[in-house]
Amino acid sequence: MPELWFDQRLFVERTIAMGKDAPGMRGHRSRNLDGELREKRSDTHVGTIENAYGRDFGVRSDMELGNLLRREGVDSLSDLLRRKA
Repeated sequence: MPELWFDQRLFVERTIAMGKDAPGMRGHRSRNLDGELREKRSDTHVGTIENAYGRDFGVRSDMELGNLLRREGVDSLSDLLRRKA
């Protein structure tokens, strides 16, 4: 198990080293180990996103993000937020 501990420590060190992201971004964004921004899970409820971003997408709050993205014809949460700005 030492490898797992080492991997976890490395992840924490890299996360701390990255600090806050660019101005205008909401706090610390989740990233993959390679540093890329992590995609939002498609089974996240839209209500959670509406609360986090202070938006109302005009759908039920228990709708899943993946279904809303397909309905709107966009590929990502970022695209959806830009379109609904």
